[in-house]
Amino acid sequence: MADRDEKSEISGNAKSTLYNRSITLTSSEFAKRSYLHDNSLERQGSVKKLHNSPFLSVVSAGNSIKGKVKQLCSVFESSRKAPALPEPPPQSQLSSLKPAKLLGSDSWASSLCENSGIRLQGTEDRVVVYFTSLRGIRRTFEDCCAARMIIRGFRVMVDERDISMDSAYRKELQGVLGEKNMKLPQVFIRGKYIGGADVIKQLHEVGDLAKMLKGFPVRPPGYVCEGCGDVRFVPCTGCSGSRKIYDEDEDQLKRCLECNENGLIRCPACCS
Repeated sequence: MADRDEKSEISGNAKSTLYNRSITLTSSEFAKRSYLHDNSLERQGSVKKLHNSPFLSVVSAGNSIKGKVKQLCSVFESSRKAPALPEPPPQSQLSSLKPAKLLGSDSWASSLCENSGIRLQGTEDRVVVYFTSLRGIRRTFEDCCAARMIIRGFRVMVDERDISMDSAYRKELQGVLGEKNMKLPQVFIRGKYIGGADVIKQLHEVGDLAKMLKGFPVRPPGYVCEGCGDVRFVPCTGCSGSRKIYDEDEDQLKRCLECNENGLIRCPACCS
């Protein structure tokens, strides 16, 4: 009896495994069939889209081979057409234009033409640069340093006039350019007004600045003034920078007339 029970149990387990295997097989076959069915539907849809495309409609619309070829050429050539170029202006308008407009106007060149009549009297034999050594306005300080370094690169003697060290230079520059054009730096070469930092940079790039500075005495490389260290100012020798002197006749202190408001005078070694 025990043997019969064990055999029946084994046969039942075998039947259940066969049943489960049949279920898995049918489910996988069902998934494959559904996948193939979906792909067939997508292909049918793509075929319909291709059939309804304008390319096939153009081909089917022609009655003859020549008509089909012409229609196909019109389809492809329409997409390859280059954009139309603008028509050039008439010759009468080109002749009326100025050369600056045809070649591109340069702001620095026009400023030189406008400022050619501005002169700084008494400086026909030197290069004069008005600048400031104060760093209150960063852009102005950087422009002043750039203009000075460009001109110093030619190793010519430069009369540098720092308006922050002597207010008389500010008044002098205002008398020449006016209060509206007090943007620093300002450069004069042989008494002729050149312009600011932008003009100096442009002239240096095109090589015209070297032509303007030709003929000036050249300093030896690495030259530094021993009297002022290229500061261009030294303490007043009369009052030692105190701005006051003692008058023995009147027995009182008086204002020194040789120095500026800072008790400084121009360096006699490099600014004579």
